[in-house]
Formats: sequence, structure tokens, C-alpha cells
Amino acid sequence: MNIGLKKEITLALICIVLLIFLNYNYLDSELENFLTDTETKNVEVKRVIDGDTLVYETNNSKEMPVRLLGINTPERGEEYYNEAKEFLKNRVLNESVKLVYGEEKTDRYGRELAYIFYKKENVNLEIIKEGLGNYYFPSGKNKHYNSFVNAWKGCLEKEKNMCKYSDEEFAECIELENIDKWEQEVIFYNSCDIDCNLTGWSIKDEGRKKFVFQDIVLEPQEEIFIVAGEKENKEDILYWKEDYIWTASGDTLFLRDKREKLVLWEIIK
Repeated sequence: MNIGLKKEITLALICIVLLIFLNYNYLDSELENFLTDTETKNVEVKRVIDGDTLVYETNNSKEMPVRLLGINTPERGEEYYNEAKEFLKNRVLNESVKLVYGEEKTDRYGRELAYIFYKKENVNLEIIKEGLGNYYFPSGKNKHYNSFVNAWKGCLEKEKNMCKYSDEEFAECIELENIDKWEQEVIFYNSCDIDCNLTGWSIKDEGRKKFVFQDIVLEPQEEIFIVAGEKENKEDILYWKEDYIWTASGDTLFLRDKREKLVLWEIIK
């Protein structure tokens, strides 16, 4: 290779490096958009309603609520409600954030649906890592699903907030014998030789549906059935007064003790 050609190649490489350096922010932004969802918007957060809902102001001074995708945080009156709300406020209130929309941009209540990025950090994902909400994918799994489930598993290892396991003496006695999303049926089993008082314990899906056990003591090697609706009237069945609980596209069962500590969880495929 002659000296002139070497100089030309060197000059070309220098030009390429300079272009990349000068346009780094643009390229980085384009890469982020490519790897996430296509439609994005930068807004300033005006209010935080709860752990998974915030508000920004549109160009015509209208307040627009945003429901955070991929998560579900405790409702008012439930444990960790205040902590989840404060976490979101401390992260994004009065800050400029990027909204990254999913396939559906709004829900039936008129709220926008988005992942919130602040300083390139996925705030929705951080809420899961902190144990201030569980993952929530009512429309089925998407490209974010695995990262959110893995964040939940990582939280369980650290036992942070909602990820703390129950220390009830008979918590390890209760096993999930079967769950059927088609029949909307759940069966628990007491594998120990002691009575297990489940009063105040609760079952929850990924969303807002919650069933609380009332005056229930499960005897040794006894099963208990919980089904949606009241299709039959049998004394040995507990009826969850909902038309359905477990979504056909997939869901998760969370069983918690009377102090809201996690007993077990199971992904429903």
C-alpha cells in the first residue's frame, strides 16, 4: 500500500470518528428509540397521583394522566402505597421525562400508557426492583416482559418491601396444587400435620383483583378450592365474586399472609 493511500484511509477514519463523536447524542437517542418502542414524547411531570400514575401538562394547558406500563403498585390503604407514590415523586416530579408508548397508546379511561424514562433509566422497571409493585402485562407478554419478571426475581432475592417472604410458622405448609385459567379455579393444599389458619390471607392477580380469606382454617392434608363467580353452590368451594380472574393471555398468582408478606407466587401460562 502506497503512502498516499494510507494517508487517505487515515483521514477517512478520523472523519468517521469525529462524526460519531459530534453526533453521539443523536445516534444514542435513535438507538434507544429503535430498541424500545417507536413513538416517544418528552414531557414535564406536573403531578404524581400514585405509584403507577402521573400527570403532565399538554401544549394547550390540559392535564394528561399517564398510566405506567408493565407495573401495578398498591392501592390507597394497602401496604407500600405511600412508599410507591413517594418513590415515583422523588424520581420524576417536576422533571423532564421521556414517555415511550406501547402498542396501545391509551386505555379506556383516557389515560396514556407508557414506560417512563428519566436520565435513560426505566423508572417502571426501577419500581419493580425496589419491591414497590409487581409486574403487570394484562394484554399479554411483549418484549419488556422478561426484563420485568427478572427484576421481580432479583427483588425477591433481596426481599425488599413487597418481595419480603412470610415468616408465619405454617407458611411453608401451603402449596399450590393446581391453577386452571380456563376453569378459573385455584386449589391449595396443606402439606403439614398442623392446622393452618388462613384468615386474613389474600390471593391476587397481576392487576387489581383480590380475594381475602375469611375465617378459614385448613386442616392437615386438606385442600381448599377457590373459583370465580358463583356457578354452583357447594360448601367446600370458596367463590371469588368476579366474572373472571386469570387472563387467557397469561397471569400471575400472588398469595400473601395477613401482614401482606409473600407466601408464594406462580406464573400462569
